[in-house]
Amino acid sequence: MNQPGPTASKPPRWVAGQLDREAAFYIAGHRGLVGSAIWRHLQSRGFSRLVGQTSEQLDLRDRSATSAFFAATRPRYVVLAAARVGGILAVDTYPVDFISDNLQIQVNVLDAARVHGVERLLFLGSSCIYPKFAPQPIAEESILTGTLEPTNDSYAIAKIAGITQIQAVRRQYGLSWISAMPSNVYGPRDNFSLDESHVLPALIRRYVQAKRHGSPSVTNWGSGTPRREFLHVDDLAVAILHLLENYDGPQQLNVGTGCDITIQELAEMVARTVGFDGTTHWDTTKPDGTPRKLLDISKIAALGWTPSIALEAGISATVDWYTGRTSSQ
Repeated sequence: MNQPGPTASKPPRWVAGQLDREAAFYIAGHRGLVGSAIWRHLQSRGFSRLVGQTSEQLDLRDRSATSAFFAATRPRYVVLAAARVGGILAVDTYPVDFISDNLQIQVNVLDAARVHGVERLLFLGSSCIYPKFAPQPIAEESILTGTLEPTNDSYAIAKIAGITQIQAVRRQYGLSWISAMPSNVYGPRDNFSLDESHVLPALIRRYVQAKRHGSPSVTNWGSGTPRREFLHVDDLAVAILHLLENYDGPQQLNVGTGCDITIQELAEMVARTVGFDGTTHWDTTKPDGTPRKLLDISKIAALGWTPSIALEAGISATVDWYTGRTSSQ
């Protein structure tokens, strides 16, 4: 049986300010949408010892392998962006996979980071942690105050467990670890697969293919009436470093834009960007999910961070990236 981690001495008190650009910095999930953006941003800010492993090189569900990796690399800083993620269809279809894989990844990384002395760690969650009918915009205090959206409750509960573990580590070991909860994130390197994508990459793929194939219409899931907030991944990367250098507290902080649109408006924006001029239909037999999910970002704004990438410009850049990758399809 594993014994509680060592606490040879009380950790030094965290002081806001620049992180050491020469310290080892591990980005778990560095090839994914969020992890790759964090990697790019840290490189641009002068970090010289970034550490990353692909899932083929290191399966974070393997506790022994994860511990051995931390023992060998000894990172001073960590961002936990590795996760099994997916859209409403994937999470609703494979709830066991989403709760099991994410719990294993989180527990293994957080335990190894604690045992091997990681000074600053940011756990990346998701806005799905909040109740389905939380008051809008959703404040951080809304967590655990109501029933979750049932189509993605397994993923949400895993993320809530991660937040709770961060808070427990702070209480028991005094480490200055934090959590951030982004809204819907999009951008280059997103997952555009048919079965596992989130709403925005799914729309981009659908409209791009419809234009390429000369389809007269596109059919989207649901009614189009739910409202969602979309954050470009490069803005999130900036926010993550900003939080690591400026925030220390047990409460998870929301990261978003403070603005939302309906899924119908989003579809119209994607169609306009792609140049699709056909008809859009809505399949109301498919689930809508949470009716509205807008985050209250006043706390992170008070720390001096605001997003800079407008939604339409971000969608245009993402469409360009996706069409460039799939031009022969």
